[in-house]
Amino acid sequence: MRPAIDISHGLHGRVKDYAEANDLSLDEAYIEVLEMGLETLETQDQQ
Repeated sequence: MRPAIDISHGLHGRVKDYAEANDLSLDEAYIEVLEMGLETLETQDQQ
């Protein structure tokens, strides 16, 4: 089950800008941003 979360307009705007700059749908951009963030966190945990 996916959590229902509030995302600020500023953060949503940044993801939307990322989607447009990389020719992605908004869904694709959110997935990519979340996956990149998780990879970064996992890498930091391993150090």
